[in-house]
Amino acid sequence: MLTYLSIIITAIFVNNIVFAQFLGICPFIGVSKKLSSAYGMGAAVTFVMVLATCVTWLLQHEVLNPLGLGFMQTIVFILVIAALVQMLEIILKKIAPALYQALGVFLPLITTNCAVLGVAILVVQKNYNLGESLTYAVATAVGFTMALAMFAGIREQLSLVDIPKPMRGVPIALICAGLLAMAFMGFSGIKIG
Repeated sequence: MLTYLSIIITAIFVNNIVFAQFLGICPFIGVSKKLSSAYGMGAAVTFVMVLATCVTWLLQHEVLNPLGLGFMQTIVFILVIAALVQMLEIILKKIAPALYQALGVFLPLITTNCAVLGVAILVVQKNYNLGESLTYAVATAVGFTMALAMFAGIREQLSLVDIPKPMRGVPIALICAGLLAMAFMGFSGIKIG
């Protein structure tokens, strides 16, 4: 139980996928202008990240490793993630059109989100079992969503403030992202167990 708690706290705070590992930066900057968009992207990433981690972990341990094809990991994982997103998009369009409309542009964006691929590769590198891998995927997705929501909230507030013209837009956003990353460095001293 302590192992799972350690994985959760570490993935959300200490080694946050955005602030410590710098994965998923494209949606972090691009989809964080509104809080509603941030939550939508976070929910879609959570679902796909957990599903992709489960499928890629099984492929790695049941197909690639036994056949000695571990070197094919990255290519296979990219193809699996792209296929999962496409299948999810087709299924949602048929079964839950309202949810499909709500997720809208977020589903195709997940295909190119390096955080999803990063988690799939990291669980193999960390030699996690399936339960630990799924826990890590959920916790990482929660950390990603939290980072996205915090940054979106800050950017919504920045739109109400008079910022000097050369600092408007991306420059002030990058400064705020850097400050958030520095704030999250404060969690690096946490030791569990």
